[in-house]
Amino acid sequence: MSAFSTSPGTRDILAPDAARWRLFQEVFADVVEQAGYGYMIPPMFEDLGVFLRLGEATDVVTKEMYDFEDKGGRRVALRPEQTASVCRAFVQHRPTTPWKVWYAGPNFRYEKPQQGRYRQFDQVGIEVLGVEDPHLDAEVIALASQFYTRLGLTNVQLSINSLGDAGDRQRFADVLRIYFESHIDRLSEESRITLTKNPLRVLDSKRREDQAVIADAPRIRDYLSAQAGEHFAAVLAALDAQNITYTIDDRLVRGLDYYRRTTFEFVSTALTAAHTAIGGGGRYDGLVEELGGPATAGIGFALGLDRTLLACDAENVFPAPASRVFAFVVDTTGGLEAAKVCHELRSVGIGVDRAFDGRSMKAQMKAADRSGAMVSIIIGTNELEAGQVLIRPMNSGEQYMVERAQLLTAIRQEVINFQ
Repeated sequence: MSAFSTSPGTRDILAPDAARWRLFQEVFADVVEQAGYGYMIPPMFEDLGVFLRLGEATDVVTKEMYDFEDKGGRRVALRPEQTASVCRAFVQHRPTTPWKVWYAGPNFRYEKPQQGRYRQFDQVGIEVLGVEDPHLDAEVIALASQFYTRLGLTNVQLSINSLGDAGDRQRFADVLRIYFESHIDRLSEESRITLTKNPLRVLDSKRREDQAVIADAPRIRDYLSAQAGEHFAAVLAALDAQNITYTIDDRLVRGLDYYRRTTFEFVSTALTAAHTAIGGGGRYDGLVEELGGPATAGIGFALGLDRTLLACDAENVFPAPASRVFAFVVDTTGGLEAAKVCHELRSVGIGVDRAFDGRSMKAQMKAADRSGAMVSIIIGTNELEAGQVLIRPMNSGEQYMVERAQLLTAIRQEVINFQ
């Protein structure tokens, strides 16, 4: 019988990478919770209808969703993103607005696996419901920018656009349809199909044969209503006031159909692969209504964990955290004393590990080296009989004996020495 392995597009995250993932989420939580965002954990699967609101021309809906009928005959889907789930939760629970939440966790899309893109992929993100103020748009963008700075990233560029209100979007879509139909023979076959569903999505094409036509396409800024134009100008002014650098990108439409007004995307210039976007978001003021709720403004973003960590690697920042094991107990007297020492040190918050199975001194010292511990605590027969332990800092050849009763004091001093 052959051994099992992970399914295509998934993988195991082992230490120390898993600790890096957890630290990533902890840093994100620290940034957004300081701005009043509360943690939310939406379910990993929802009624299929929740995600059909993402748009019939969206690849997520048409090609990538993991949807199935459960044993109760309900049509459900693994979440491909979390904004729709947050909006469904808002409709269901009707929290007081403004409702500011953050989330972290896996999403699922059936797409071709490649570097930085998996079928199970993690994101962190925030959503705010119930506020139309353009200053909130700037706050949301600023929090993403602040998070990237906290990770140590410097080669990150922000692109921003406005898709206008629903009426603006439709007028622009009609103009785009006429334009693209006049150049239909120059478009890729995939974009021709997209054109029949949603002309705006053609702007999002990355196919080489489409680029010349897209470059000369009309710009949505020329079709914005006065209200939408004023909103966008206020967003840009607020970003300027916070010294956040951005580029206005008339072709930025993002990958989901629910966006209105402000849309934005962060790109890592340190990445050289075809896909360099590491996060993005925007307004979705009509999505709550689509899910059966009242007219409610909404804005948020999602940041890809895998792609962002690739950007960190490219810039040589945000390494995996160091081991929390400060000491390693080497006990050749049967292991009972090691158990006592571990319990004593762990009880006061000092990380400590040990070996098992009565291994030799040499094998235990190798395990101490692999553990990442700063010091080893050695207990042999002579030490045990004398009521002493041998302390050996791992970064030097020096070692010294202390009375067993003074071990905790000695280790606390070693902690200070290594700080």
